[in-house]
Amino acid sequence: MATMANLPHPERADLNLTSVLFALSDPERLEIVRQLRSGPMDMAECSLSVPDMPKSTKSHLMKVLREAGVIRNEANGRGRRLILRSDDLEERFPGLLLAVVGASVGD
Repeated sequence: MATMANLPHPERADLNLTSVLFALSDPERLEIVRQLRSGPMDMAECSLSVPDMPKSTKSHLMKVLREAGVIRNEANGRGRRLILRSDDLEERFPGLLLAVVGASVGD
């Protein structure tokens, strides 16, 4: 059972291409993915193009990415740690991140 600290994430086998593409279709969500290419980061460190974006909107962006299986959102002390699921995405949809994000993961 998922709790606030332990949010549900889809298993690799359950990743759906349509959901992943939808999650990556929003410019703000895509920017979050670009920031996570270099490694995990705290949710508070993610910068968006709209610095005064409401916290609820930022949380919704993360929720869409998490539910699609693009990121992991894990408890990290009092905050949240975001991790790009690049291995899972590459296994299920080879080349997708490279094609959509525009540069190889880890560059």
